[in-house]
Parts: sequence; structure tokens; C-alpha cells
Amino acid sequence: RCVITILNSNAEVSLWTAAKNHLKGEWTNIQDVTGLLLDTASSEDIIRNTLRAQVTSLAWSKQPDYRITPTPILDSSMLALGNRAGCIEFFRFNRNNNSGGSLSYIHTEPLSDHWITHLSWAPWITHAVGHCESLLAYSTDNGNVGLVKVTQNLQSTSNVGFVPEYTTSAVFDVQGPICEADKRGVTALAWVQPPGRNPILVYTKPGLVYLWSWPGSEPAWNGTRAFPLQTQKMSIGSSAISPVSGVSYVLHRDALILSLFDGSLHVIHNMTVEPTWSPPLAGDILTSKELSRTTRTLFAKVTPAGISNLDVNRIGGMMSYDSQSTLIWIYEALRPADFGYKNEAQHECMLLTAPFWQLDDETVLHTASEAFADISYGEASGSAPIHHLRALMLHLRSNARFAAVCPQVLEILSQVPPDQTTTIVLPSWTQGSNDDLRPQLRKSLTTHLFGWPNLLSLRMRLSIADLCWKLCTDPEMQAQCGQVAQRLLAAISHCVLRVLVRHLRAIIPVITTPDIPFVLREVVQSLLPGSPQDLSDEAQALSDALTASFSIDPAIAALHEHCPACHTEVPLHDITRATCPNGHAWARCTVTSFILSTSKVRTCIGCSRKALLPLATSDESQLPVAAQSWIVRDLLEAVHRCLFCGNSFVEIV
Repeated sequence: RCVITILNSNAEVSLWTAAKNHLKGEWTNIQDVTGLLLDTASSEDIIRNTLRAQVTSLAWSKQPDYRITPTPILDSSMLALGNRAGCIEFFRFNRNNNSGGSLSYIHTEPLSDHWITHLSWAPWITHAVGHCESLLAYSTDNGNVGLVKVTQNLQSTSNVGFVPEYTTSAVFDVQGPICEADKRGVTALAWVQPPGRNPILVYTKPGLVYLWSWPGSEPAWNGTRAFPLQTQKMSIGSSAISPVSGVSYVLHRDALILSLFDGSLHVIHNMTVEPTWSPPLAGDILTSKELSRTTRTLFAKVTPAGISNLDVNRIGGMMSYDSQSTLIWIYEALRPADFGYKNEAQHECMLLTAPFWQLDDETVLHTASEAFADISYGEASGSAPIHHLRALMLHLRSNARFAAVCPQVLEILSQVPPDQTTTIVLPSWTQGSNDDLRPQLRKSLTTHLFGWPNLLSLRMRLSIADLCWKLCTDPEMQAQCGQVAQRLLAAISHCVLRVLVRHLRAIIPVITTPDIPFVLREVVQSLLPGSPQDLSDEAQALSDALTASFSIDPAIAALHEHCPACHTEVPLHDITRATCPNGHAWARCTVTSFILSTSKVRTCIGCSRKALLPLATSDESQLPVAAQSWIVRDLLEAVHRCLFCGNSFVEIV
């Protein structure tokens, strides 16, 4: 579920989430974090408590990678809030089906008597299974820059049930200062991660850029480097002492791009080995002068009335769209030398996205290889495929030579990772239909359906294969794309079926008569031609166990449903669509394969596949009789993302 924390100009923080559609729907405020800060105040000093509740900066860490498979369904990211009391407050998000979730207080770290103006999390580093560390950089209003080392340990609290239960403990340790207070305020603070070395902290002060990194085992620079900014004369407001408004690292060029309020861009090259303003090659367009000129040209292009030297395109924020050549920034057209009232009365911000240079085919193919090569355990359950594939999708769509790179992309997509779901071991449930059964089943299904890195890799590959099929204009190449997509789709289906069959086998002792039709559907799908032999054997064993426990009615075993329009029988010949003898066609739920004859469905934002919404017991009447099973209800609730492409669902109706 998408959650956003918002800090407004009144130093108040609130938590927001989407009710139905996070792309186009309404977002609602689910928690007043400022009120939580006041409620958790421990000091009797009213003034200090008030300053503690006035937030000046915030940063949310990524999910740490504990190197556990399947990835536990556990939110271990942290929200850090800096305030006017000189403290950093740490919170964690807890999911709640009723209210959408809320933040819980973890720790307060007092650091200074000055405001905390900026915060930035370094990437998590995993030192051992279940043990991660990160550095939280902070700055104060008097120019001090420091670090807080945060260590998280994952501990197993219970192994009873289908999946282990975990808790997370955190330790906070204030490190020595990186920059002593010099009464020069920090204007930007961010970590960048070049490959093969420790992360680099970038912090800026008026007219200067500082880079800092701690010593590592690799032969690379460490300590602090300072780089004075040079004025890029583009307008009357150009100045090197303008505040830095954006920081972006270009991975394949090993370059750092910074944007200033005056509308200029500045580039530091060779970040990994020896940072410098000079480009590695003569004539390189990735220079401060060329990028600043490009932003000015784009500013003129989107300004119908034209521009002059008096117009300043003040960039309020900038970041990379694809970690490569495409930037996205927001700017406002200003005339600082015009003291009339007209310009002040016409404030308007513009959001722009544009590529600054073209990528060659080798870089596009390298991007494709990297997208699938290094999928961490933490990413398996914490990220959607569309997030990782944004850069590759952008460049495949915009690449004029797509036909030339398509065969190599298909070759990369065909390198299917080993199936990790074959290692799933589930104990048989022997505790009867108690209160722990259904929560345990839902948690285990979610963990195994979305916690394996190989499944995430397959879903990402399928998304790119589908995109290639849509972009192909050559019928022969399009047919090859379709074949690759079909193989990936079959591999995903077999993984999902194996997860379901093993869970159904584990809960045979608590299966009831209304559950039999759904169990038999999974058996039939697992026995279809093309299924792996081990999956077919497991499905047959499940069928034999079911037959030994129940006397199955042949009418149920036929797996027929009734057409919602004419009530004639619809056989299960196709798991994607259902067509009755009278020609009525219906889509099938991608989670349960039952006919979709209700408006209570959800749609995947990636592939547009549809699935039934998790239904309360009172809504079961809208489902086919064969779907009125507690197992179906728990499965629908456990599947919170698309089983085939891994992206989020939205409710359109």
C-alpha cells in the first residue's frame, strides 16, 4: 500500500494513503503525526515539547535486506523526523487493515540545541543474516554535519506455524561530526552510491560542494573533498552562491549533477576514483556549461511569450527520472530585477522531464542486464517491478533503434533464474480450526507468493517481454517476443500453483466440504500439459489425500460454473476467460480463476489483469457457489499485488 508523509510550511507532519486508486483516486489523512509527537513527549518542559513537535526535516529509509528467503512480510524501514529542539525522532509504519496503518514511536536522539535542517539515509549494508547497518546524515542550522549509525537486528520469536515470526530491534549510535559548525547553513544533503565502493555523502553550502566518504577496503579516496561552484552566466540572476536545489548521481557516467536555484546545472565527474569538474573526454556534452545551456533552451521552448536576460528559471527541485540521462525538475519563471506588481501576482510552477543526452545501444542493454542481475531479498517483497523497470521501459520506448536491440533484450529475458519455490517446506497443520489458522495461512501465502527473488525476476522479465511485443512492428520478431512472454507466464503460473498446492496439502486436516471445488481447480490446473512433473506429482498427491478424506460428488468434481447471464454451465477450459454455449464471454479472476460477474474487482496498474476484491463474509453471495470458501477469502486477502506482474491493484469502480 502506498503511504506518503507530508511536511508542510507550518512544521506539521501528517500521514496519507490512497483509499482505492493511488494513481487517480482520493488520498486521505490517516494520522496526525504532530499530535503523536505531542502525545509521546516525555519532558515536563512545555517549550521543549513544543519545539520537539515542530518538524523541520524528514527522511524515510528503504527496506533493509536481511538476506532471508523468502523475505519476511515485515516493515523495517524507519521514518526520521528532525525538529527545532535539535532532536531526531524515529518512527516505524505499522499496517492496519481497518485504518490503513499508523506510525509507532521508536526512539529520540538528542543531538544539538540548533534546528535539524536536513536528513538523509545511506543505503543499508548487510553484515550478516538478520543484521543491517545504515548511516543517517543530519545538518543543523549553524552548519554542523554529523552522522547517526542505526543498527537493526532481526530476531525470530516463534517458529510455530507456516512461517517464522520476527521482531526487529534497533540500536542508535551518534558518530563524530563530519563538519564542525561554521555558521554557514547547509543547502543540500544527500547520499550517492557509486558501484564497488562505500557511499558518498554530498552536502553543500553557499558556493561550495563537499564530498565525504569513510575509509573502506577498496583503494578509493576517503575523507572530505571541497569543490567551489562556478557561475554559469545565463541570466541576470545567475550566481554560484545560489542554494543547491537538487542532487542526482548518473551511474553509467559516474557523474554527479547538481541544480541551483538560479537555473544552472553543475557536474562533478569521476566520483568513484578522483572527483573533478573536468570531463574525462574532450568534447563531452556532460559538462556544467552544456547542461545549463540545455536547461535554458528548454525554458525558452516552454515559454510562449519568449525570454530575455531578465528572466530567471529558478529550479526549486531536481532529481533523476531514470538514474541516467533523463532529469525531472520543477521551476518558476521570475524577474528579480522587475519591481512591478504584475510578475509577483503571476507565480506559476512548471514540472519538466527531458533527456539531456542520448544513450547508445550498449548502455540500454547494460541497463537491461543490471535490472535483472542483482535483485536483493529485501526488494522481493518491498518493491514493485514497475519501479525497477522505469529506466529500461523509458529507453526501450524512446530508442529509435529498438529493432536492433530487441533480439539482445529477448536473449537477456530468456535467462530464467532457478525456481526457488521448490525449496518450500510447510509443516502439516495439526492444531485444528483455531484462531491462529487463518492469520497464519494468509501470512504464509503472502510471504511465499511475493517473497522469493526469482518470482520478482520472472515478473519483471514478463513486463519487459510484453512491452517488447507491443513495440515490435516486425511480425516475426513480435512472434518471438510472444514466445518468450508465454514461457515466462508459464513459469510464473507454475511457481504460484506450487505455492498454492503445498499450502493446500498442509491444511488438508482442516479442509471442509465447501472448500473442495477450489482445491480441485488447483489440482486440475497443476495437471495441465506443460506443467513440471514434480508439480503434477504434488497435485496428484493432494487429490489422493482429498479423495481419501471426502466422498466427492461428481457434480463438484466437474468444476463447472454457471453463466451469470443465462445460467447454463460453463466448463473450465480456459483459466483466463469463460465462454458459455450461448456465447456469453466473461473474464476470470487471476487469483482464483472464478468468473468475474461482480463490480467488486481490482485492476492491476501494470498489466490490467483483474481480480476479485477481498470480500467480507456478508458479501459471499456475490461469488459463485464454488468460490464460497474460507480458503478463497483468505487467498484474496493475502494477494495484495498482481500475481503475474507484481504491480499494485487499484479499484476503478
